[in-house]
Amino acid sequence: MAGTDEDAVAAADDALYVLTAVLLTPAKFPSVLGDDYPEACAALGLAPLADGYGLVLGQDGDGSRWTVAIDDVSLVAVAIASWDCGMEYELSPDERSVVAALPGWPLAVAVAAPGVPAPHDPGPEADDRPPLAPPDTTVWGPAQRRLGADEIALQWATWREQVDNSAFPAPGSSGARDDEGEAADEGEAADEGEAADAPDGSGENGRPGHSGIRRVLAEARTYIDSPPPLGRVRSSFATGDARTLRADGPGWSLVARTDDIAFVLLDEEPGEVLPVGRGPELPGLLEALDKMAVRPN
Repeated sequence: MAGTDEDAVAAADDALYVLTAVLLTPAKFPSVLGDDYPEACAALGLAPLADGYGLVLGQDGDGSRWTVAIDDVSLVAVAIASWDCGMEYELSPDERSVVAALPGWPLAVAVAAPGVPAPHDPGPEADDRPPLAPPDTTVWGPAQRRLGADEIALQWATWREQVDNSAFPAPGSSGARDDEGEAADEGEAADEGEAADAPDGSGENGRPGHSGIRRVLAEARTYIDSPPPLGRVRSSFATGDARTLRADGPGWSLVARTDDIAFVLLDEEPGEVLPVGRGPELPGLLEALDKMAVRPN
């Protein structure tokens, strides 16, 4: 039975038909695998290298699924950018850049290589390690919560237009703060702004003063003075001068635009998307998080 990385690399490198590729770096990694970069690496049994990896997913001549991790991140980045533009690009990693060849796929892949058997995991004669498999997203949990946050970040305009700004308190209302920074109405004001009805119309969990939102924003604030694991707070391009901010933590995900509101998803509230108005505190929190966030090169 094979079991060493050398044997696995040799098996996967033998006529590997590349189907897709993803980046595994501190600034961009498949969030379905973990709340931060080290956690995502650990899910694959990889050390969290500072520069990260490119993950090449493909099949060998027998149809077996393989995930090849390479340290040539720029090669994979160029391939992904080309494919996103509708251009052909033959991704052929140099064997010297291969760090590990892992049986299975950690992500769902909807395509298959033509002319070879249907995708299947390698048998123990090829590699005796448990094959990688995508996290279960058929039920609500951390993986599906993170995927939901990914979708909001990707489709921000669609989600944002479902939130009525009138649901948030106007400056000077009972939810605003006075000059001394104290809440004018302690029973109604939320320190970081008010929660509005969720876009799906379920307003019960989006009521003002939602305890889950308070917890998330309080934990996110601790990241400013005590930096979390790498990649737990990430910043990417948005429209104009704004940035799209993504933060994750135990049981929660937050997606925000630095010039707008935020959305919160919680493990304990399946399927709920909770908007958070800017209020008096949220802008400063987002600005501080953005300054310490990991950014793409």
